[in-house]
Amino acid sequence: MPNQDQLFTVTQIAAELGITVRTLHFYEAQGLLSPRRAGNTRVYSQRDRGRMILILRGKRLGFSIREIREYLELYDMDPTHVQQTKALLQAVRARMEALAEQQSALTQTLAELREIEQQALAALRTMEAAPLVNPPSQTESTRRSM
Repeated sequence: MPNQDQLFTVTQIAAELGITVRTLHFYEAQGLLSPRRAGNTRVYSQRDRGRMILILRGKRLGFSIREIREYLELYDMDPTHVQQTKALLQAVRARMEALAEQQSALTQTLAELREIEQQALAALRTMEAAPLVNPPSQTESTRRSM
């Protein structure tokens, strides 16, 4: 179990989570992280590390910064985490619905593209199999290439 008093530098957190230092600074500027200072150095607590893991997970699942912020604020305000869990459930259901709609649209688009592909292949086969109606004479062919 990690030491709750353990502090991490920006470089350590970034390396551990596989992100850039700039990413950490971005989320700090968005108000989602608030590392302490040890002189001029930012130091991140276990809490900051945990918040960053939640932020990255939220982004990976397609949640906006606003939605992630709301979720994290609920976590801070509700020690029982009941409100946070209800909000999470609502957000997850809404996200799943949006993704299902996108999936349906993608399925339809792919079907249309496959149909167009088949039509284009059939047309190409027809064009390649058809004999030339009036093949150009040698002199016409020579004139065109000049």
